Amino acid sequence: MWLMRLSVLMSVYNNAPFVERAVASILDQTYRDFEFIIVNDGSTDGSTEILRHLAATDPRIRLVEQENRGLVASLNRGFAMAHSDWIARMDGDDESLPHRFATQLEFLDRHPDHGVIGTQMVNVDEQGRTIRLTNDYPRDATTFLAAMELLPLMSHPSAIIAKAAFEKVGGYRKIYRHCEDYDLWLRLSEVTKLCSVDEILYRYCVNPQQVTFQHLLHTAIGAAVAWQAHLQRSSGRPDPTEGLSALPGVDHLDELDRIFGMPGIARKVRARVAPKLLYSLPALTSGGARLIGDYVAEGGDRRPATRAVARMLRYGQIRGAGQLAGNLARSYFAPRGK
Repeated sequence: MWLMRLSVLMSVYNNAPFVERAVASILDQTYRDFEFIIVNDGSTDGSTEILRHLAATDPRIRLVEQENRGLVASLNRGFAMAHSDWIARMDGDDESLPHRFATQLEFLDRHPDHGVIGTQMVNVDEQGRTIRLTNDYPRDATTFLAAMELLPLMSHPSAIIAKAAFEKVGGYRKIYRHCEDYDLWLRLSEVTKLCSVDEILYRYCVNPQQVTFQHLLHTAIGAAVAWQAHLQRSSGRPDPTEGLSALPGVDHLDELDRIFGMPGIARKVRARVAPKLLYSLPALTSGGARLIGDYVAEGGDRRPATRAVARMLRYGQIRGAGQLAGNLARSYFAPRGK
């Protein structure tokens, strides 16, 4: 088999309204010498029939069909199948602009010490209309390293990743599902350089059904734990989360102190997560208010709790708001930090 420089990897789960457009944006790239691995992760909405038709029209497409296993398992399978040294990510409801691959590969030619290159992107709605530009992703490796505690660092589906670096760090980890990209960037930063090109080359479709919106609390907790694990590795210590089958849930975050073998980890995680929950009612009502209450009781900033109480009252969450208000009131009489 002719060894191509680039493999493209897209996992699809129920993207029927968008997937044909997404696939077309890859097949129409100005850089055309690639294999296109599409993992159909148990779609039930008609995506399967669309993908089968598309696969029959272009020999570059390698369609893989499986029962639903989730994004992490699908991406790890796709990386293992790839024949190329570089793997370009793509999502089934987005669009890549025509010169995306050519621009990224040209950057890698000029910067052979980089193992990951992303792009800037624009958010669009389900009709393809521009909503807003997204964050200004770090455009050089030094800025990337300086910004690593922050989110987001890179547009995950716009990235081209060196397969050797991906395999060296062990790929995506299931315990960090919903923030698997952030955990991967942190580990890759320990073995290679990462950044994004200047150009907007990716159109990211925003819709309320996306995992990003549905699992904000778990995503924020996972990212905070991933950062603490990164600090451990950077200090020459083993990753305490390696080999775990799951991370502690919001009601058991104190377990993190035992897992990491040191006090204060749970407190640091809550301090990082609490401010991120203020504008998500689903996050507040699914355990986020409890987390904020614990954070305040530990001596944390009371302002997130005050805002959370106001937001919950506004949306009729009287009981949850009352419980959090009680925790907030008690914090004024308890020794701070206890």
